[in-house]
Formats: sequence, C-alpha cells, structure tokens
Amino acid sequence: MIDNIFEAVVKPVLKFLGVHSPFIFGVIINVFIISIFCKLVDAFEVRAISKLREKNSDSPLVNLTPVLIKIVKVIVIFLLLAGFLQSFGYNVSSLIAGFGITGLAVGFAAKEAIGNIFGSVGLLADRVYKIGDYIKFSNLEGYVERINLRSTSIRTLDNFVVNVPNNTIANQAITNVSQAKKRLIDITVGVEYGTSNEKLDRAVQILKEIAHDSENITGDGVFTSIESLGDSSINVRLFSYTPEITWFKYKQIKGAVIREIIHRYRAEGISFAFPSVSVYKGDSDSEN
Repeated sequence: MIDNIFEAVVKPVLKFLGVHSPFIFGVIINVFIISIFCKLVDAFEVRAISKLREKNSDSPLVNLTPVLIKIVKVIVIFLLLAGFLQSFGYNVSSLIAGFGITGLAVGFAAKEAIGNIFGSVGLLADRVYKIGDYIKFSNLEGYVERINLRSTSIRTLDNFVVNVPNNTIANQAITNVSQAKKRLIDITVGVEYGTSNEKLDRAVQILKEIAHDSENITGDGVFTSIESLGDSSINVRLFSYTPEITWFKYKQIKGAVIREIIHRYRAEGISFAFPSVSVYKGDSDSEN
C-alpha cells in the first residue's frame, strides 16, 4: 500500500522538483526580491512625501509622487520578471512583442481607464486641487477625500462619498473654493414701492452699517446701492466679502447678515415687498 502511494504520488513529485528545482528556487528568490523592493519603495515614498510637505506643502510633487512611484514599481517588477525568464532560456523579445500586441488590444478596450490615469497625472501636475480642498464642478461639490489613479473621491454636503473618474474631472471647469482668499456675500432686498424717500435712503444705509459692524465681513469691498426697479419692489443691494471660505461658516455668516437686515428693517418700519399683481378694470358704462 505504502509502496503504491510512493510510486503514484511521492516519486513523481520528487522527480518534478528535481527537474524544475532551479526554476522554483528562482521564483522564490524573485518573489523575495520583489517584496523587499516594494517595502523599500513604500518606505521611500513615505519619507519623500514627508520631506516635500515640510519644504512646500503646495508642491505638485506631493500629490504626484504616489502616482509616479506606482508606475516605477510596475516597470521595475516587469524588468525583474523579464530578466528571470531570460535567464531560463525564454525568448523575452517575443514575450515583449506579444505584450505589445496585447497591450494595443487592451488599450482600445480600456481607453477610459488609461484616460483616467492620464487625467489624474494632469490634475496633480497642474495642482488643480489636493486632499482636503472644497471643489465645485458641473452639478457636484464637496471635499476631496482621496485622489487615486482612476478616480477622485469627493464627500458631498450630504455626507455621501462620490467617486468621479479623473478623466471626467479633467475635462470640466473646476472651481477650487479652498484656494479663494475671500467669498462674496451678495444680498438683494426688495422694499415696497410705497416706501418714503427717507426710509429708502435709510434702507441702503442700514445695509452699509451691518456690513461695517460685522467682524466677519472685510471693510474693503463693501458696496450698497439701489440696484433696480423690480416688478413689485424697489431692490437694494449689499455687495461685500468675508474671509471665511468654508461652506458651513460662509452660510452661517450670510444667514446672520440676512437675519440682522430683517430685524433692523422691521425695527425702523421699512416694509419688505412681496410679489403682487395690480389689475385695473375699466368702467364699461363710460364707453357707451
């Protein structure tokens, strides 16, 4: 029984190992070398990015380095495997040619994926945005959480994470709100047409006082005026800036300004206009 098992299983395995042991040993050595290489490259990546951030956190290399290192990894691993196969008599030239033809076919089939990779390199090289920035494009806006080779992860104001292909973002007009030095507060208020001249002038003056009294609005760039004559209101406008650029803080400041306008107008008897339609009816008896 044992002899039969030895003849049927063990002996063929030993024979296979005896014939292919150099190749198997070479595979083990190459796997070990590749794993060591990857660990060294990862350690280098961490230190390189840390050094770049210390010198200049806005440098495009901070975001571009991970992408370049991944590309270098692929190239070096391919060269190691090619050299290993060449040492065992495999025709690497034919293999590379085969990879070229296959790569051409794959390129046509995966042109979107390749476009995303080039899109990510372009975005990082141009420093369009970085992790943590608040960006707006098309009908989407939110905070950048991750920048990958294929896509960018954006956390929206609804707290959802949206993965957008980099090729799609690269072809969009992107607004990087985080790079703004200040944000515009533009408020138009409609008052009734029956408002007296004194109260109308006062309505404009109140807007200026609120802007100058607010510690969240910059003193320069404040502009108030009678903007236009609407269908059912006289429109007065406040045009100012706040140094707070984050979405939540900006909304809080703008809401506080609107709240103050409502309180001050009501306190001074300035009436807000509302949409209305006047209908004039002629006297039919006067026409006869």
